[in-house]
Amino acid sequence: MIRSSKIANSLLAAVLAVCGASIGASASAADKVTVQLKWLPQAQFAGYYVAQSKGYYKAEGLDVTIKPGGPDISPVQVIAGNAADVVVNWMPDALAAREAGVPLVNIAQVFNQSGLMLTCKKASGVSTPKDFKGKTLGVWYGGNEYPFLNWMAKLGYKTDSDIKILKQGFNVDPLLQNQAACISTMIYNEYWQVVDAGVKENDLVTFFYEKEGVASLEDGLYVLEAKLKDPAFVARMGKFLKATFKGWNDAVKNPAEAAKIVVAADTSGSASEKVQKRQMENVAKLITNAGTAKIGYLEPAAFERTVKVLLAAGSSPVIKKDPGKAAYSHVVWEAASK
Repeated sequence: MIRSSKIANSLLAAVLAVCGASIGASASAADKVTVQLKWLPQAQFAGYYVAQSKGYYKAEGLDVTIKPGGPDISPVQVIAGNAADVVVNWMPDALAAREAGVPLVNIAQVFNQSGLMLTCKKASGVSTPKDFKGKTLGVWYGGNEYPFLNWMAKLGYKTDSDIKILKQGFNVDPLLQNQAACISTMIYNEYWQVVDAGVKENDLVTFFYEKEGVASLEDGLYVLEAKLKDPAFVARMGKFLKATFKGWNDAVKNPAEAAKIVVAADTSGSASEKVQKRQMENVAKLITNAGTAKIGYLEPAAFERTVKVLLAAGSSPVIKKDPGKAAYSHVVWEAASK
């Protein structure tokens, strides 16, 4: 009897151990989320890296993979191939993709101001947009050209005769080497690369798309429309947004800390804390609702303004018809706010 009792107790202990391990594994199993960034690790994406580093995603029960972008990576292609759950993209590219058959839907708009600008050397003879005529202008492509084309259409310039477009790489060389009078820059990145290269700010003229009335929404979060029909996906993405907004609030509040986290995430080792801190300080200017209950909320009026700009591109409109309210949804944002 004693021996049988010991065996029974051993078996019971083994069963309980297995059950306990199973329960523990179930409790700790995290929902996987993959986010595709638009570019390489930098403060432009600090909120995601801060949320990851400080355990905000983990606290929401998420296992988040942050995939860096690059010059040969299209967020649209990545999500169309089901290699990401959500992507960071600019609205012009997202709406063009939607019209072309990739049904992207904006679920959050982190940047509510545009950081895009043309940076020109005064020595090139450019002081106002009227001086663009006859000049060579550097333009980023891969989806980033849309705001520029809209602007030129508004000015009445033909891009095949009135101005010369230089398809700009993601660097500032054309301006430094005097290959272009103006180049595309972001206030938080390339503009400062020009300054760091030795060009004095007093020798530059800048034109902000925001101030010129042709700004489009940048750095929003997009998912495939069909996924929003799945309550589990909406709930998972709601947790993702909640943690992400917390990361962005921290990054805006403490640029120095955010810079350290971004540098640690850059496996290339090329980023510096000084540069990333400066970048974060400028990125913060584009998230004017950080620290409020409205962070990440896509204002319908801002969406409609962007659509209007994209439709008014003369003979080469970015989109041919208004995508309507189906192109954005507040359902995930609302889930994040609960």
